[in-house]
Amino acid sequence: MPAEVSTSSTTDSLDLLGSRRFVALTGAGLSTDSGIPDYRGPGAPVRMPMTYQEFVAGPESQQRYWARAHVGWSRMRDAEPNAGHLALARLGHRQLDLLITQNVDGLHERAGQPDVIALHGRISDVICLDCRVVSGRRQIQAQMAAANPGYVETHSTSPVRPDGDVALENTTGFVVPTCACGGRLKPDVVFFGENVPKERVARCQAAVDATEALLVAGSSLTVMSGLRFVRQAARRGIPIVILNRGVTRGDEFATYKVEAGCSEFLGRLDLTMLAG
Repeated sequence: MPAEVSTSSTTDSLDLLGSRRFVALTGAGLSTDSGIPDYRGPGAPVRMPMTYQEFVAGPESQQRYWARAHVGWSRMRDAEPNAGHLALARLGHRQLDLLITQNVDGLHERAGQPDVIALHGRISDVICLDCRVVSGRRQIQAQMAAANPGYVETHSTSPVRPDGDVALENTTGFVVPTCACGGRLKPDVVFFGENVPKERVARCQAAVDATEALLVAGSSLTVMSGLRFVRQAARRGIPIVILNRGVTRGDEFATYKVEAGCSEFLGRLDLTMLAG
């Protein structure tokens, strides 16, 4: 039977996590304090991200994706780690066995997280679908800026979305970069319709198998790539703390459900562990 969920359990959650080693799984809600909107939090607009099948369907889809991504990256690249990222980085040197993130923004790495698995990849990397060479995003951005002068400035008011792109309807005329081999470029992230690499999943599963508790921070657990680890922890019978504003698909498995901001809670957890 799943443990009873408490919605007013901050103190109990801090005590639980402060007394044992744990694995953390983070989602888009952790990055909202860095100015990056989340997917499904309160007030988040309904969005239909491009699937892998759409992306590879033809040049028009790739043009639409890269035009939006070019504008979005020009703003997302300036986002800074917030207090929640920094607290988890400090915890990574003490009681955090592994940090698994569903985010592609790279902010955990920039915060100095010592052991992190980017489950869905990083938006700062670009892969050629034909020759499989991986390039840095800044290099591709420079190519797009040279081929599309003034494009970012023209669309500077377009709303940013969690994947690092913007809401932009008309992308006709945008010049899409290609690899040196002439192949198709795609951000090295897992699109909807793609699978997380097996070796990445296996490492996360091994960490959940070996740890004493699981913390979920800022994820609605809507997609199975994250929910699987909650179910795994529940099968093991280890405590699960879910920190998220709003309902998640994992609430039935939670030992404690905390309705609070990620930065606030993680900062308190960091202080609790220092005091301990």
